[in-house]
Amino acid sequence: MLGRAAGRLAGAVNLPSALRYLDSHVNLEATAGSVHGLSLERMKELCAVLGDPQHAYPVVHVTGTNGKGSTVRMISALLRAAGLSVGTYTSPHLERINERLAWDGAEIDDDALGEAIGAVAAVESMAGVRPSYFEILTAAAFAWFADLAVDVAVVEVGLLGRYDATNVADASVAVLTNVGRDHTDGRGAWRAAIAEEKAGIVKPGSHFVLGEADPDLRPVLADATPRVASVWVRGADFDCEVNRVAHGGRLVDLRTPKANVEEVFLPLHGAHQGDNAAIALAAAEAFFDRPLGDDLVTDAFARVRLPGRFEVVDRDPTVVLDGAHNVDGAAAAARTLAEDFTLSGSVILVVGLLEGRDPTEVLEALWATEAGFLVACTPPSPRAIPAPVLAAAAERLGIPAEAVSSVPDAVTRALAVAGPDDLVLVTGSLYVVGEARRSLLAREVDA
Repeated sequence: MLGRAAGRLAGAVNLPSALRYLDSHVNLEATAGSVHGLSLERMKELCAVLGDPQHAYPVVHVTGTNGKGSTVRMISALLRAAGLSVGTYTSPHLERINERLAWDGAEIDDDALGEAIGAVAAVESMAGVRPSYFEILTAAAFAWFADLAVDVAVVEVGLLGRYDATNVADASVAVLTNVGRDHTDGRGAWRAAIAEEKAGIVKPGSHFVLGEADPDLRPVLADATPRVASVWVRGADFDCEVNRVAHGGRLVDLRTPKANVEEVFLPLHGAHQGDNAAIALAAAEAFFDRPLGDDLVTDAFARVRLPGRFEVVDRDPTVVLDGAHNVDGAAAAARTLAEDFTLSGSVILVVGLLEGRDPTEVLEALWATEAGFLVACTPPSPRAIPAPVLAAAAERLGIPAEAVSSVPDAVTRALAVAGPDDLVLVTGSLYVVGEARRSLLAREVDA
């Protein structure tokens, strides 16, 4: 049975066939609410029969509880601006699976993605393993980058680090953005345990760029990362020195071990993006072992776009999408709303969460008690918290709330309630943000 799906696909590598093959494999992103039974053995076997493509180019490997997707895109922009051919692998996607694999800033097209997945399918039986959905996509990305002969791949960890499928690669530069409460029950020394697992991407000889500033975690990280080439720590070796609101984003001054770059415009909302920019610049400098130049940095950051990360998609009322999927992300969203936006009306929230998050904690971190109205929705995921459960949690906090299960219908309801001076914030799970983005963009096309 192991190779039957792969055998059927071997002669037909169009994207619909490839996606049917992919969907026939367990999707831990959709079903795993906790970390258990993780291993790299399947991924090692799969990559071995593909010729270990992950070793064909240097890798900048990025992990962290929040901000890793933004940081990956910033690093990729800097490396591209420096003239390199750059492969970028991120997860999850918002609207199309193609978003996960990109070359020089352009997502993979349907034909190339079908072929990349088909190449993995063709060797599945030879590997003697049944890979997961994420392992197949990760192997396909590594192989595609090797076929393109990229100069470097910037790779986002899917979950934690040590046993993530991406960790069959050996990081030239390993990045840890931060350590927060996610994929944990919050008991005991959870921060140290998470930090240790995330630090598993740091390999002997890696340059380690550490964005997590908690000094209590330094001994844990030092023990977990022996024989590194260097360790650069945010606050000591690099930092965002000035971070202020500008029209359409932030204006920041960045300090690295090799340079100072002042008045860099980030077309992104949220003070946390200044920290991500400092981490990204440090990672790029560690990769090159030299400063990049003020003009290159300024131009690269000015071009960064982050769909679904405090993205303004409409006006009158203002509509913002932000994948604040955990407590720390919700707190960052609340701060961004307070610092970057001047509101004359009310905030209308559309929120959907996955299991493993405490709805009350997330809503409190989001300052949802200050909102004028909350529409709870059900993310399109087997791990979804049902909309009525989330609405009930909101009402217990004194928040006027309504349950509308469908994400598009929840957005429609919020827009019906909102006045032209109000702000509609669609947040929570990326499944919600992606579904809402599709719906809102479809409205614009139909208008």
